[in-house]
Amino acid sequence: VQLQAFGGGLVQAGGSLKLSCATSGLTFSRYSMGWFRQAPGKEREFVAAIKYSGATFYADSVKGRFTISRDNAKNTVYLQMNNLKPEDTAVYYCAGDRGLITSSIRLADEYDYWGQGTLVTVSS
Repeated sequence: VQLQAFGGGLVQAGGSLKLSCATSGLTFSRYSMGWFRQAPGKEREFVAAIKYSGATFYADSVKGRFTISRDNAKNTVYLQMNNLKPEDTAVYYCAGDRGLITSSIRLADEYDYWGQGTLVTVSS
């Protein structure tokens, strides 16, 4: 199983970026997928997730600004990030797991598979 996240970069506050996470080696349509981030000196935190059913979940800090989506035909999950803020600066990781229940979808420890991370830097 491989997850590869890409699309990070440097953007000014108020700008947008779209992250992608391409997967292989798993039955993507049956997996719940999540995005997490880790800023320097901080713990990894939940950003957004999408279940195999299409149900979506967001951290309060990104709700209304970020949108998670998936393309099962391309085995890829996306994170559209709008109105970016300096506090969004972090390494963003995608993760996947099969069989996550809703109460666990925000918990990093519940995900079996992780991508390598892509750096998002938002300048003020």
